[in-house]
Amino acid sequence: MGAQLVVEDVNLHFGGVKVLEEVSFTAEADQILGLVGPNGAGKTSLFNCVSGHYRPSSGSIAIAGTEVLGSPPATLARHGLARTFQHPALQLHATVLENVLLGAHSRLPGGPVEWSLRWPRTVRAEKAVREEAMELLDSHGLAWAASVRADELSHGLHKGVELCRALLMKPRLLLLDEPAAGLPHSEVEQLIETVRSIRERDITIVVVEHNMGLISALTDRVVVLDHGRKLMEGSASEAQADPRVIEAYLGKDAVDDAA
Repeated sequence: MGAQLVVEDVNLHFGGVKVLEEVSFTAEADQILGLVGPNGAGKTSLFNCVSGHYRPSSGSIAIAGTEVLGSPPATLARHGLARTFQHPALQLHATVLENVLLGAHSRLPGGPVEWSLRWPRTVRAEKAVREEAMELLDSHGLAWAASVRADELSHGLHKGVELCRALLMKPRLLLLDEPAAGLPHSEVEQLIETVRSIRERDITIVVVEHNMGLISALTDRVVVLDHGRKLMEGSASEAQADPRVIEAYLGKDAVDDAA
């Protein structure tokens, strides 16, 4: 089916600080790609470039063959990209259902005037996405919380709500930023099953994660970053055995001890 995401020679500079240097990788359609590396490696900065929150200094980012470098998040949503964050970005005083429905904003026909006038096609579209939102909440065990305010839920449930919102966008490319952060082991196991089921919907997934157990269980390939550069690319097991990766995570002494 070809590549869903192609990142080529992406550089990101803030003044004289080089955050990313010549980073390139490809995520094939329906693949789960892991983006890993020690703290400060540039993983989230790269996610911010792909999702339109940062504009790279140079390079190319293409989604399904379309160049999107520098496009804002709203435009990228129309190209099939959705993203979650390490710290879920929810409207805490809104209900769970209202938060999930925000994911359908780019799918509703017309514009603000038509929405305010409640034209028939707008009403029909709103009803349809509300039903989809409830189905998503139900499939993720959150239907009971539809009318509950987000600030009454735990951090783990916030992550589930944000994931439902992202899926309501009907993405072809899903970026997951540390989905297991703050979750107990039992919920990580459930997360692995959830992400596997998402892949079955013909969605390409790129995941940033420190939990190497999750990365090993989920990914087809990993890209390892260190100090803003790509260190290596391969399987999770190859990455864990690579001396360069061990040194990046644990220091040179760890490599010497393993030799």
